[in-house]
Amino acid sequence: MPLADATPTARTRRRWDAKARAYDRFTWLEGRLGGSKLRRRLWSLVGPGRVLELGVGTGANLRHHPPGAEVTGIDLSPGMLALARARAARLGKAISLLEMDAQALSFPDATFDTVAATYVFCSVPEPVRGLGEARRVLKPGGRLVFLEHVRLPGFLGRIMDWLNPLAQAMMGSNINRDTVSNVKRAGFEVEAVHNYLGGLVKLIVARPGQDHAPSGN
Repeated sequence: MPLADATPTARTRRRWDAKARAYDRFTWLEGRLGGSKLRRRLWSLVGPGRVLELGVGTGANLRHHPPGAEVTGIDLSPGMLALARARAARLGKAISLLEMDAQALSFPDATFDTVAATYVFCSVPEPVRGLGEARRVLKPGGRLVFLEHVRLPGFLGRIMDWLNPLAQAMMGSNINRDTVSNVKRAGFEVEAVHNYLGGLVKLIVARPGQDHAPSGN
C-alpha cells in the first residue's frame, strides 16, 4: 500500500466511503431521537451570505439551509458527496459540493460569513488543525456554529476514554474529545455553548479571536 494511502486522513476517507450507503440509516435514527430538532436549531443561527458546511456528508442538512444563504459543502468522501448531489437534485437545492479535506481547505482567507458543521470534528484526524482552517476562511466578524458530541466529565469520561479505541474501530469517530477546548486552541473566542443530552452533545458558537488573524494562504 502506498504511504499516502496509510495516513489517518486516507483511512478516514476510506472508512466514510465504505459507510456512505448506510449513513442515512444513522441520520434517520438520530432524527427519531430528536436530532433533527438540533440540526434545525443550528441552522436557525446561520444567516444569509456565504456559508461553508464542513463534512456535508450525504446532505442531511440540506433541507435546513436558510433562504438567502450561498452554501458550499465539502466532504472528504467522494461516496458521501455523490449521495449529497443526488439529494440536492431531488430537493431542488442550489449548493456547490466539493471534495476537500477540512484540515487543508483550498479557499482563500476570509471567504465565508459562517462556517457550520454537524458531528464532524469527532472524526477529523487533527481537529485543532481543521478548526484553524475554519478560522482562516472566516471573514472578520464571521461565526463558527457546530454540533458535536464530546467527552463527559468525571467517571463517565473515563469510561469514554476506555471505549474510544472501540468506537474508532467501529464508527470511525472519537467519543472522548474536549471540543470546546480545541475551539479555543484554534484561536476562537467561544460565544455560547448550549448543552443537550446532559452535556453529551454541544451546540458551540464562536468567532475568530482578534489576536489570531489569518496568516495568508
